[in-house]
Amino acid sequence: MSSVTVGIPTLNGGRVLEGALEALARQTVAHELLVCDSGSSDRSVTVAREHGARVIEIPRASFNHGATRNLIVGEARGERVALLSQDAEPADARWLERLLGGFELAPGVALVYGPYRPRPDASLAVRMELERWFELLSPDGAPRVDRLAHGERAIPAMELLGRRGFFTDANACLARAAWERVPFREMAYAEDRALAMDMLRAGYAKVFMPEAAVIHSHDYTAVQQLRRCFDEWRGLLEVYGWREPAGPLRIARQLAGELRRAHEELPSMEHGSAADAATLASVSRHHVARLAGAMLGSHADRLPAGLRRVLSLEGRATFEPLTPRRRQ
Repeated sequence: MSSVTVGIPTLNGGRVLEGALEALARQTVAHELLVCDSGSSDRSVTVAREHGARVIEIPRASFNHGATRNLIVGEARGERVALLSQDAEPADARWLERLLGGFELAPGVALVYGPYRPRPDASLAVRMELERWFELLSPDGAPRVDRLAHGERAIPAMELLGRRGFFTDANACLARAAWERVPFREMAYAEDRALAMDMLRAGYAKVFMPEAAVIHSHDYTAVQQLRRCFDEWRGLLEVYGWREPAGPLRIARQLAGELRRAHEELPSMEHGSAADAATLASVSRHHVARLAGAMLGSHADRLPAGLRRVLSLEGRATFEPLTPRRRQ
């Protein structure tokens, strides 16, 4: 059995997939490369095989975020299984080495994950959002270990919202033995958040490794941003029962805070006044769309299925609140 597998779900990955595969070829740790493709019409399957990947092909209609990742981990030959999204490119040659190092930081580590870094051409709003969130996970830049004490394992899901329960499978590594006990839920979205909660409640630890970074960001249009955030906040409602607090004054304060932070960034960007104004307008659009999507997603359970489908970037009409998993 190989010591580690890197698994990637793909669908028309194009150039970003090629970039991820090229970065994987430079890793300091030898690994099996496993790709699960769900009906690409471009060269994704061919490119994956050219890079030495073993490829599993499934029908597009059978793709499910949780179930497909279970398929990948189940097919993997490694005792550790690293997961990437097709557009997450390891930032350097030691990415996998650093992820694997997280398993040595505490007993019973099941999950290790790292941050996203914005692409070089990312907008200011996207760059600020990513950098601020991942800095909050580890303000001192050191690895972060999270574990629930035995008496905490039945705490309400809401108490795992935020840093303590956060996990992303777009840049992660799993211990196969732990996954065999606690697999992904077969969920359409937020499967990584649910897995982290289930692993913590089963007594495992998770580790954030700030240096195990991938290049991964999206500059959406305002409409795409709203729809993406609708999906994100619907997921938070499904997993944690979280509803984003609303109110005109709170929203105005949030937007004012984002614009203030963006304005502080402008002197380092060497723009003229016209460019500065355009940048601030872009930040405003980004956050107005984000807040609108958050408000709508936070009330997805109260919306008709047809409207949920229209609002969803993934075209998903369902609302499926997470049910407690039987204690392991």
